[in-house]
Amino acid sequence: MSTLARIVTTCQNGRFFPTVEKNREHMMAILDRAMLQKPDLVVLPEAFPTASIRDTPLEERAESLPGPTVDAAAQRARANRCYVICPLKIRRDGHVLNSSVILDRAGQIFGVYNKIHPVTSSNDYTVLESGVTPGASPAVFDLDFGRVGVQICFDIGFPETWDEIARQDARIVFWSSAYDGGFHLQAYAFYHHFYLVSSVRQGKSRIIDPLGRIQCETSAHVDFVCRTINTDFLVSHTDFNKTIPRRVLDAYAGRAEVRLDSDSVRLMIEPTDPALTIAQIQRDLGIESSREYHRRHRESYARIRQGETPTPQRALHGDRAMHGTV
Repeated sequence: MSTLARIVTTCQNGRFFPTVEKNREHMMAILDRAMLQKPDLVVLPEAFPTASIRDTPLEERAESLPGPTVDAAAQRARANRCYVICPLKIRRDGHVLNSSVILDRAGQIFGVYNKIHPVTSSNDYTVLESGVTPGASPAVFDLDFGRVGVQICFDIGFPETWDEIARQDARIVFWSSAYDGGFHLQAYAFYHHFYLVSSVRQGKSRIIDPLGRIQCETSAHVDFVCRTINTDFLVSHTDFNKTIPRRVLDAYAGRAEVRLDSDSVRLMIEPTDPALTIAQIQRDLGIESSREYHRRHRESYARIRQGETPTPQRALHGDRAMHGTV
């Protein structure tokens, strides 16, 4: 299938209700409206059904899997042939987990990510989120438009799990949360060169591109935003590539976007034509990713430290001038 995907992120906008049923009803109404955008995936905020419920034990607030909330989201996923990321507290094997359930286009459970880093709810750090058990490992999922990662709220404070998701080459990371995360998210998106899509209970839900730039965000009056994303994109250093933005626009007019961040000396190429691939652009224009650029340097550094002469490397840019503009 195409690597182009229409992504919708939602925001609960601080609208909380006294029962799980009312919270669910509120977010399902937003999901129904989001489905009118003909999305490929919709992501919902962290544990939205129990966002305001504090007067009942956690075990009673948590749901089985499947359960009422997942069933409601699954019906909409199935009716609209759309993935849905549905975060909630679940009961499993005698534990309560803070989870994101990934529903596929048929409304079936495709995968589950269990929050690795629940935040303490006691001043001695013996109780996490009123009794939530930490998950075991980061998760990536191969959806029909590309590989995605999933994180939840306090995971934002632990770079090692984001590093692992990047090592597994996730192209989009979905982060559901109670709050909007601020600049952290832009830093992760830029450092790892993936799209980052947040969905929050209050604040702003955002879609951030791999240059760390906010592409769109919700507001107090807008409960969801959407953007078409191509998971087949390239982020490159501008060394050896000063002419590439102009050449992309000339060679692929109307078929690809190019975004340049001169402050961070990075450029991004993203096809908008499903028939055009990054591999083709790389061959045509002679351009490699910033990861490959840094890998080539690491190889040279290692040989020099061993007292050896670096082996000549045949990069796609060939003998193009490092800082040339013609």
